[in-house]
Amino acid sequence: MRTAIPAWEPAAATAPDADYAERLDRAAGLLRDRRIVALTGAGISTASGIPDYRSPGAPRRTPMTLQQFLGSPEFRTRYWARNHLGWRHMDAALPNAAHRALAALPGMTGVITQNVDLLHLKAGSRGVVDLHGNYAQVRCLSCENRISRHRLHAILEPLNAGFVARIAGRGALEVAPDADVVIDDTGDFTMIDCPRCGGILKPDIVYFGESVPKPRVAHAFSMVDGADALLVLGTSLTVMSGLQFVRRAAKLGTPVVIVNRGRTRGDELADVTVDVDVATALHHLATH
Repeated sequence: MRTAIPAWEPAAATAPDADYAERLDRAAGLLRDRRIVALTGAGISTASGIPDYRSPGAPRRTPMTLQQFLGSPEFRTRYWARNHLGWRHMDAALPNAAHRALAALPGMTGVITQNVDLLHLKAGSRGVVDLHGNYAQVRCLSCENRISRHRLHAILEPLNAGFVARIAGRGALEVAPDADVVIDDTGDFTMIDCPRCGGILKPDIVYFGESVPKPRVAHAFSMVDGADALLVLGTSLTVMSGLQFVRRAAKLGTPVVIVNRGRTRGDELADVTVDVDVATALHHLATH
């Protein structure tokens, strides 16, 4: 029996399957002339410069939790200071070959993504469900008022001109997967409360320890239920929010194809698994 994948440890490095072309041929046969729903994770976006938690060789990182964010005003200010510098990196990111190939793949009826980077939308995919939300919206935890991240930035920029100038003098900064940068001295950053009610502002992203809204989950399940095949791309399926859809498809007898660098928690439920980068896989699937 396989042991559980450590939740936030980088995955062990693996070599691509020696027979990946043959595996992809089998996958292409399963997907051909079927209505396909894709389930995607961070591995599809790393080529666009979006870091992840589990790629081999990635630094060991601890993801943001809801409990941390709510735990103290000081922690929230620290987070927003880091995000103020880092969110623009995600906003400027462009779709890579894998995003574009998936958008053009025949039979695609929708994408359920665990990513918050909006790159599927930028690539032209339709029927995208941002399972964990996205970086471009900010939500008040009291009144549910939502504003764009661009609007919040326009408010925060003049309030923190000295902070930005001080940090900018350091040169390149390490960008973390939570759309923030790795800095510690954030005490001079000024954050605002909700302009409408004075409540706590939070990125409209599902943090670890937080539940995905039930209507969003129900919609994603309905997509899987209506599909003839589930194509899983670039995710180790470590968290249940993604694995549950693979389990649902397998229970329904819907063919499951998993493409990922390294093993996943859903491998035993898949009809075909392929250890290869997703861009290579999608190019093969589109041409066979």
